[in-house]
Amino acid sequence: MALSANSIISQNRTLNSLSFPLPKPKLATIHHPPKEPKLNLQFQVQPNNQSHLRTSPTSFVAVQSSDPTSSAATNSWSEFAKNVSGEWDGFGADFTTEGNPIELPENAVPEAYREWEVKVFDWQTQCPTLAQPEDNRVMFYKSIKLLPTVGCEADAATHYSIDVRNIGGVHNKVSAFAYHSTGCYVAFWPTGDYDAFAVEHCLINPQDKESRVRIIQVFRVQEQRMILDKFRVFCEQWYGPFRNGNQLGGCAIRDSGFAATDALKASEVIGVWQGPSAIASFTSSCEDFLRELLGDSVQKSIRDESNLILLPRQLWCSIKESEDGETMCEAGWLFDQGHAISSKCIFSGDAKLKEISLAQETAVSEGV
Repeated sequence: MALSANSIISQNRTLNSLSFPLPKPKLATIHHPPKEPKLNLQFQVQPNNQSHLRTSPTSFVAVQSSDPTSSAATNSWSEFAKNVSGEWDGFGADFTTEGNPIELPENAVPEAYREWEVKVFDWQTQCPTLAQPEDNRVMFYKSIKLLPTVGCEADAATHYSIDVRNIGGVHNKVSAFAYHSTGCYVAFWPTGDYDAFAVEHCLINPQDKESRVRIIQVFRVQEQRMILDKFRVFCEQWYGPFRNGNQLGGCAIRDSGFAATDALKASEVIGVWQGPSAIASFTSSCEDFLRELLGDSVQKSIRDESNLILLPRQLWCSIKESEDGETMCEAGWLFDQGHAISSKCIFSGDAKLKEISLAQETAVSEGV
């Protein structure tokens, strides 16, 4: 009989509930800083400008770009750097394009799990992130996957893989990057494979600035159409200032694996949603690949079940094509009943990035 153990990676309480002998766990001690208050996304809506309402996910209005040399842009980046930097630990998993979790490769799973037919879907992960607060706007992070261990021995954790990503500077590895002062961002880069690229959506919980998700979608272009090839999800919490991955939450981590837990229900996300939106435009004449997300509009979205990929932890993804050939890819998080945060990327018919947006949305009752 195969057991589903989405949370067995370094999770003491789960391992103790399984009926097979495993070494007595070794508890790790870690001191957490006090939780900070709820974070409200402050979109920079210009009071003298008339708000624009977007009723189609692929119909957009022009917005003024920020001047990266201005003091306002510098202050926004400094605020972003403060909110995004630190040790983000948690769990990550790969999913099929239908939203089904993918088991870890056999060579990464301890023999004890294989003998007992325990299915392992989640990596324990680290993501040390550092953004320089100065106006040069440089950032880097390491996405680290740790090998599963039998028991709960944090000091025995071994790296399975490390993906280093630089944003800005001489080692820049992204083609486009849009950031918000709250710590949310969207990044776009080629994967190295022919006609393939990745889009990373990083969303901070508006009610808890120490909780975030990262959804990385990998696309390939086939006959001028964008096709979702695969994607992975990371659910992470902030464990302290940046230490370059030397701090590991281990057994004291405040979360558990999620890949095999229940997915979001379609009824909770379909329908009409509306809320303030922050936008960054990218054009062929735009030389600055790094843009600030600025609020100048109200976004109205109508979601149905078509092209909707429902995921655990109240997350979803979608990809849609419009009649004029544009493609929209979206990632969203229902962080509370009737309240969501989402990010969207709009691509032209030839798969060129046109716009990135971030919205904090509320479900709209029928007839409103």
